[in-house]
Amino acid sequence: MELYEFARPALFAGKKILYVHGFASSGSSGTVGRMRLLLPQATVIAPDLPVDPHEAIQLLKDLCVRENPDLIVGTSMGGMYTEQLAGFDRICVNPAMHLADTILKNNGLGKQEFHAARQDGQTSFMVTKALVEEYRAVSDARFSEVEPDRVFGLFGTKDTMVNCFDEFAAHYPQSLHFDGEHQLNDHTFLWTLLPVMQWIDDRQEGRSKRTLFVELDDVLRDTRNDLPVGEAFKVFHKLSEWYDTYVVCREDPNKPELWGDNVRWAETHLGVPAWNRVIVGNHVDLLMGDYLLSRTGCDGFMGTVLTFGEDPLRTWSDVLTFFGRLGGQ
Repeated sequence: MELYEFARPALFAGKKILYVHGFASSGSSGTVGRMRLLLPQATVIAPDLPVDPHEAIQLLKDLCVRENPDLIVGTSMGGMYTEQLAGFDRICVNPAMHLADTILKNNGLGKQEFHAARQDGQTSFMVTKALVEEYRAVSDARFSEVEPDRVFGLFGTKDTMVNCFDEFAAHYPQSLHFDGEHQLNDHTFLWTLLPVMQWIDDRQEGRSKRTLFVELDDVLRDTRNDLPVGEAFKVFHKLSEWYDTYVVCREDPNKPELWGDNVRWAETHLGVPAWNRVIVGNHVDLLMGDYLLSRTGCDGFMGTVLTFGEDPLRTWSDVLTFFGRLGGQ
């Protein structure tokens, strides 16, 4: 997979993104490189943070006043700092909301090496018990100015370093899990972070997209093996760039226990674009939208019904070609 092939030049074009790195990292981390590669028309500001947390949070607050970023993205320790930068749209990825405890749990005292090159040439630093308590003091300011509509929390299901989901979600309902570990890699950057950034950019720009409903069974999910059909995962992500896309589950009203199972399947196998976008019901004809992609069709749907499995939409590759030609229309 060549990462540059997934570039989104229009995403945050002409805007500023402030990236806040994690513990023992720097502004030259791999996440910054991915961001600059895939969002070539955005300005990505990524400072090296001071080791002292009071100096770091003050630097970030001053930078926000000076640069007025359109979005702040913070990972791990940076996610903890980012939550405290009120007044901006923010994404906190695996935020280490109890950094002092995390350091102690992971034997972080003593000499530590920086994971990425810093502009000042510093390669290592000392973590003392006094410094740990300074981190605790800064972390204690968490949730002091909650803006639930301006903050997303992203939490890897395989993160063994921190686990603050329940605490974070109690303050910020826009908190969701993704299939990944503590550090972002190419896969989680593409399929987790970018979709959320797209939602925020769409809202900031007031973009109105056409609505596309996609049926779950036998279109997205192969009912024979309970796995996604063909390239459903990748194509669904692409469609979600172009359309306001929802998953539709037709359910047996006598088996309500299956409703939650289908929602979990969609959010697990389709990832972030399916979060909070699963519609469960038996009256698809009552949905208001532009397109319905279905294998069985639907009488009464007021938009355009497209039949999956027949020409010209026999496969998910065909679906991508079809909607790609429409260009969001």
